[in-house]
Order: sequence, then structure tokens, then C-alpha cells
Amino acid sequence: MDLDMGITIVQLMLGGSALLAVIRAVRGPELADRMIALDLVLLFLAGGLAAHAARDGSTLFAPVLLVVALVAFAGTILVSRFIEWRDGR
Repeated sequence: MDLDMGITIVQLMLGGSALLAVIRAVRGPELADRMIALDLVLLFLAGGLAAHAARDGSTLFAPVLLVVALVAFAGTILVSRFIEWRDGR
């Protein structure tokens, strides 16, 4: 098996996992469950972009990966602070 086939398999696995995470985000039941699922989707997106960059040998996706990771981190922090604030009342 060559590198191209291996990366394709990894991307398919990441896509399937992202689909399962989207289903979990839709079904819930709690806000925290939905946020964790959406965070997973963003991390799977970053992994897919990294695999694509590895296949092409390109560094073009490095800033995009950084932005996706920062958005995932900031979103998780914001929602966790909101949940803490909401439950504190």
C-alpha cells in the first residue's frame, strides 16, 4: 500500500467519524454534548486538511489549520463559560 492510498483511507475514516459527530451534535441531548460533538467535527476537519497537505506536500494549509484549531478552542471555552454562567444562577 502506497502513501496515497493510506492517506485516502485516513480521510475516509475521518469523514465517517465527522458524520457520526454531526449526528451526535444534532441529537444532543445537552448543550455540552452538542459542543463537544461540534469541537470533534472541527478537529476532524483539521485532521483531514493535514492529511491533504501531507498528500500534496504543501504548506499552504498550515494557516488554515491554525485558524480551525483556534476557532475550535475558542468555541469550546465560550460555551463552557456560558454553561457555567447559566448553571450558576
